[in-house]
Amino acid sequence: MKKTDISKKIAGLKSPDFLVNCALVILFTIVFTGILVSKYFFFQTIVGSDNTSKIAVIAPKDIEVTDTIKTEKRKREVAQKVSLVYSTADDVYIKNNLNEIIEEVKSIRANDGTEKDKQRNMEVLLDISDSYIKTFVISYLLNADDELLEKVFNSSEKTLAAVLEEGITEKDFEENTLSKIIRRNIETSTTNSQIKVITALLEQVIVPNMIVDEEATELARKNARDSVAPIKVMFAKGDVIVNVGEPVTQVKKEALTKAGYNILRINYIGILGILCLVAIGIFSVVSYLKSFEPKFMHRRYMAIIAALSIFIAGLSVLLPANWSVFVLPFPFFTIILSVFLNPRSSFFITVTLLTIITLSLQFSALAMSVFILSVIVSTIGMTTIKYSRRFDLIKVGIYTSSAMSLIILCVYYDLGFVSLSRDIGAGILNGFVSGIFALGMIPIFENTFKVITMFGLVELGDYNQPLLKKLHEAAPGTFEHSLRVSNLSESAAEAIGADPILARVGALYHDVGKIVRPLFFVENQTYSGIENPHEKLTPRSSKMVITSHTKDGIALAKEYHIPEIIQDFIIQHHGDSLASYFYNQAVAQEGAENVKEEQFRYTGPKPNTKETAILMIADAVESASRTLKDHSQEELDTLINKIIQDRLNDNQLSESPLTLKDIKVIASTLSRVLRSVFHKRIKYQEAIEDIQNKEKEKQKQEKDEQN
Repeated sequence: MKKTDISKKIAGLKSPDFLVNCALVILFTIVFTGILVSKYFFFQTIVGSDNTSKIAVIAPKDIEVTDTIKTEKRKREVAQKVSLVYSTADDVYIKNNLNEIIEEVKSIRANDGTEKDKQRNMEVLLDISDSYIKTFVISYLLNADDELLEKVFNSSEKTLAAVLEEGITEKDFEENTLSKIIRRNIETSTTNSQIKVITALLEQVIVPNMIVDEEATELARKNARDSVAPIKVMFAKGDVIVNVGEPVTQVKKEALTKAGYNILRINYIGILGILCLVAIGIFSVVSYLKSFEPKFMHRRYMAIIAALSIFIAGLSVLLPANWSVFVLPFPFFTIILSVFLNPRSSFFITVTLLTIITLSLQFSALAMSVFILSVIVSTIGMTTIKYSRRFDLIKVGIYTSSAMSLIILCVYYDLGFVSLSRDIGAGILNGFVSGIFALGMIPIFENTFKVITMFGLVELGDYNQPLLKKLHEAAPGTFEHSLRVSNLSESAAEAIGADPILARVGALYHDVGKIVRPLFFVENQTYSGIENPHEKLTPRSSKMVITSHTKDGIALAKEYHIPEIIQDFIIQHHGDSLASYFYNQAVAQEGAENVKEEQFRYTGPKPNTKETAILMIADAVESASRTLKDHSQEELDTLINKIIQDRLNDNQLSESPLTLKDIKVIASTLSRVLRSVFHKRIKYQEAIEDIQNKEKEKQKQEKDEQN
């Protein structure tokens, strides 16, 4: 970095404006922090550090509080009592196992081996822990006659089907109830010996066929929890909510909050934390505007942001505990800032403010999410409005209220009907009222902070405005000239991405100073049909009359309360250019050595915005184009390029942000618009006569052909 650059930065830091701005930022930080922490100090805090009440509190009204701790405990108890939900597994595997054992028993019986071998094979086949039962079952299976054994096998299959239909769970095995279940499903006509054998066989093959369905069980438990009604605690008017020194439970804290007491506490570290949070938020907003929207770094825009922020913070602090948080007008903040700044900047500032207030006042994260999503809808809506239709603001409010209510329903669907209805109603009212309130507050903010919005510009562009009507009546030629210049300026501004509405309205007012002495300007002389009064004046006097129309225009603008942004068009549209006609007259009369250019220049300043620079070019081009006899494209392009080149050579555009590309686009746009103005017209009477003659000739030819 060069030494000169460092010196300039140091000088800038020491400038009065910088110091004043710093003082204002510090003041706002302190005030804003004070408003937020007042929630903890300026309202009565009755709970001491030991969580006991400092005073006795009597209920000022009937208060109903939900005992969340007991309610949650009750929900857990009910959920724990819900039985497991089972789903049935495939039973084919179990039935096949029984069939395999039956076939194996038959095979062993049919084997020609010795009784001892058969008994040994049976012991391998059957896994029975009780030796007595095992011996009995093996003996029965080996020695019973075929008919009786077939009956046992059939009964086993029927019993197995009944047991599986009833269902076997892991719990049945853990509690050793399988035998009881089997015996319960055996036919009553079965003998005790057969029951023992059937039970032993089925115990070999039965496994749990009922599996716990985790999802269904959890759903059943959730439904059970949801079915528990909140446990309410009532405090009638006049009841004691809490006595002195009594521990303040969660239920009593909620009751105290509904009674209007503040139970939150904060120490000096907490205050410092909120101060730092506010400072970070302010730094973020200033950095954003400086980097992306430097045109809004003016004190007036900052004052609007500060005033709205303090207003929202104050409402947040004063919000009663039993009111829905969704009545806070963050959508209004977004809508009105979008009008005075732009939607993108408004969204950034709104989210920053919302974060600071949410963290400082301990609002819920869900509420913050609802507001952010709603503000996104408001921001998108503000990008689509037409500034010629104020009702579009109401539409944005309707869109916001619809979105806000739907988001609240999605986020808070598990609230009770009363609470949910209250929040949805607050959201609907908030969005709708925000649009209406913003519509009414815009003129007040415009007059208070002296900042014009697009709505104000559209109003200023109405030809029925008092100053424009006066211009039309006193200087009709100038009024017509201003209309033409406004069309040119609007088209050129739109072509290069400047503000077309501002360019059009500024052009309408740029020559209002000619109202003071209208007949000294050629367009009004032609309109009125009088002689040129400058023929009786010296060049120096004429120059003073002509160049004074910018100062006269400023005086009239202030008298009629025209915003400063429009006054810039009045004072800057000639810059400090030379009144060449009268300068050349003076040189011819007095000699070049006796005349200085500075004596015949406008007082300035030069155009410093794209819109005022466009006006300077369009004003000169429109006036000069009236002097052309040939309005062909070549002649118009030559004229426009010469005027632009003269302004560049005279450094009149040196302070404007126009680029060479912008100037090229402006030149082509002005040429196109002027060609449409000066298009050639048909000589209608001659054309009609020509058509009639051709029609007569055609009829004559048709008669000749018929003859």
